[in-house]
Amino acid sequence: MQTFTKTDRFGRASLVGEAAALRWLAEAEADGGLHVARVVSASDTELVEERIVTGAATMDAARRAGAALAVTHAAGAPWWGCPPAGWFGAYRLDHSLTPTVEKHNAPSTWGAFYAEYRVMHYVRVLRDEGSYGAEEAAVFERLAGRLSDGAFDAPQPALVGARGHKVARLHGDLWAGNLLWDTSPDNTTGAALIDPMACGGHAETDLAMLDLFGCSHLDELLRGYNETSSLANGWRERISLHQVAPLLLHCVLFGGHYLWSALQVAKRYI
Repeated sequence: MQTFTKTDRFGRASLVGEAAALRWLAEAEADGGLHVARVVSASDTELVEERIVTGAATMDAARRAGAALAVTHAAGAPWWGCPPAGWFGAYRLDHSLTPTVEKHNAPSTWGAFYAEYRVMHYVRVLRDEGSYGAEEAAVFERLAGRLSDGAFDAPQPALVGARGHKVARLHGDLWAGNLLWDTSPDNTTGAALIDPMACGGHAETDLAMLDLFGCSHLDELLRGYNETSSLANGWRERISLHQVAPLLLHCVLFGGHYLWSALQVAKRYI
């Protein structure tokens, strides 16, 4: 097995947490979940993992990847915002933290979790640093209120519930760069996962992240997903809602046009 080594001498990443996330997601492989880069070793400053052999995306690979992602989500999680087994903390990207949630603090609904630990978490950072003023923050506060009231709560994809779970097992940062088209002969799932920020959440969040920045043959991936685990009515209308949090994270990291984009998307749901 070829390996790849990530290093972080300046505390900007959460490599032990990332290793725990990789192992947690890999638990679903036995049931047909997406392949996950194998962890060789991990410390606070270094993560050694399997190097994925990549190739060109195909429609067939995308369809298989979608089906396998549905199985990964259906492995479930014990509560909203829970961390991977064996680790607790916040995922760090440069100067931004994405928190996981301790069980005793876990909200009882997705909307309450998403409002407090994703949307308003980032908005408070942006308000404190002056990127958003009171008027902009008020838009997100109204959205958070609607989320907490359950206005957008929806069932998980069918397989999650069929496996007895209320909460899905998410990759958590599933943009196209973290879904590698795996061409190794022993991978039957079409793709492999790297660089997770895994937690318990709503499966639609991972799908929305793939849509946000574009993914090869996304329609085929979604077809494979929906054939394996049918998505709840109205899921397409909720895609942008699930994109508010990653947009806000990009506001924290990069500012610029993301500040306007996040605000405009939030306004659609208030």
